[in-house]
Amino acid sequence: MVNGFHVAVVGATGAVGEQMLKTLQDRDFPISKLTLLSSKRSAGKIVVFKGEEFTVQEATPESFEGVQIALFSAGGSVSKELAPEAVKRGAIVVDNTSAFRMDENTPLVVPEVNEKALFDYNGIIANPNCSTIQMVVALEPVRQAYGLKKIIVSTYQAVSGAGAAAVDELMNQTKAIIDGKEFTPEILPVSADEKKYQIAFNAIPQIDKFQDNGFTFEEMKMINETKKIMGMEDLSVAATCVRLPIATGHSESVFIEVEKEGVTSNDIKTLLASAPGVTLQDNPSEQEYPMPAHSVGKNDVFVGRIRKDLTDDKGFHMWVVSDNLLKGAAWNSVQIAESLVKLGIVK
Repeated sequence: MVNGFHVAVVGATGAVGEQMLKTLQDRDFPISKLTLLSSKRSAGKIVVFKGEEFTVQEATPESFEGVQIALFSAGGSVSKELAPEAVKRGAIVVDNTSAFRMDENTPLVVPEVNEKALFDYNGIIANPNCSTIQMVVALEPVRQAYGLKKIIVSTYQAVSGAGAAAVDELMNQTKAIIDGKEFTPEILPVSADEKKYQIAFNAIPQIDKFQDNGFTFEEMKMINETKKIMGMEDLSVAATCVRLPIATGHSESVFIEVEKEGVTSNDIKTLLASAPGVTLQDNPSEQEYPMPAHSVGKNDVFVGRIRKDLTDDKGFHMWVVSDNLLKGAAWNSVQIAESLVKLGIVK
């Protein structure tokens, strides 16, 4: 690497794509050439990066000629079609969709947890689900120090996880309710041919489609991805994922059961206070704890409300919050790209 890398961002005009570009700029990632790609509908738009104007191009297989690192966030169907084409042309793909996450030949990476898995890449590296990322960042230090037997998580997820149109729907519904006007829900809980429900002043206990086992696809993603990232196929994991009327910032109530005896809540607090990518906010006497409104625009995972279970001596509860567009998507993707450079995988 002399002057930097040829980087492509696929889905450059979307909510995550915009955050990827901002993160690349904020981190001063070494870029010699930047290619911005999107669907045909968004092609032609002008995007400013480091004071320079770039015209967004329609993503085609030929778009990846000469590209070294391709950051994808344009939907699973686009990734399935174009990521292999990018790899054929010599690019390393960091994919932010669910297209390749559970593929046995594709590493699923959170740098604070399993950075060395990058050495096993086969052209494509998968970025985990946003809610999974923040949870494993908080739990990996605990797993390493005290072992981990069980995880039960309930999520409180922001509507930006469903895209910019879902945020617009939240704002429009909120205004309509305040103004006493009628409205018709069009997007949530699932952007497909299913029932739509009000999200403003409401909570929807469905994210993605229901599976035959009664869990939603989002819940199964958390369960399966956590096991893969931590390399623990026998780990007991259960999840309930809920959409709340919050624009940005996912929150999670997490119960864990450790393997080691005699662990205290202060042990876990001390551990997480110095954990990579974690900010500990845990001072109940001063009402200090993480909240989604305070996580927006920040790269870290925020952890608080750490306390021992009242009946399970090895059980602990905690509250985990993160900006789902940053650590949950854009920042983790750029972080993977930084790790590829640091480890000498891309040159």
